[in-house]
Amino acid sequence: MEKISEKCYPVFERATNDYHKANDVDASIHNPYEEKSIGFYFYLKNWIDAVQWHLEDIIRDPGIDPVNALAIKRRIDKSNQDRTDLVELIDSYFLDTYKHVTVLPDATINTESPAWAVDRLSILVLKIYHMKEETERTDVSPEHIEACKKKLVILLEQKRDLSLALDQLLEDIENGRKYMKVYKQMKMYNDPSLNPVLYGKK
Repeated sequence: MEKISEKCYPVFERATNDYHKANDVDASIHNPYEEKSIGFYFYLKNWIDAVQWHLEDIIRDPGIDPVNALAIKRRIDKSNQDRTDLVELIDSYFLDTYKHVTVLPDATINTESPAWAVDRLSILVLKIYHMKEETERTDVSPEHIEACKKKLVILLEQKRDLSLALDQLLEDIENGRKYMKVYKQMKMYNDPSLNPVLYGKK
């Protein structure tokens, strides 16, 4: 059976590379995978992460217009909600995949669900991409290049470790040694009925 890290990581890399062809937060997404397939959701997940990565860069411009900064902050808030919704959808895929597994009596639960580990792997692809870019710059000092090369080595090690941990988690779930639950994020600040600043205005 194909390991999930071997399934999602190439999709994340493809989405990251595709995004950087235009390198524009307003670029249209052209998801090459069949709609509603797991590949489709992996690609969309990384695209959302890539756009948000660059929005986070833009909003840190010390000379940014305050009105534009607020608009970008709103986009980041929506992106975070889209990201959370998509992670929960991917977890639903894992729940369905392993719904017939017999859970062992001594099975334990993991600190995070599989999809949140997938989320971390998606962001790690972006970190590796941009750190590699830093090692190839010609307008910085040799010290900067060397420091970034060392960081890139650590990021690649983290990729190997996180991929292994994710694969082991799903193997444990598949064999009943661990079980998973999905807790909806229930972000209160996005809910007009739970955020006092929002419901207090009514």
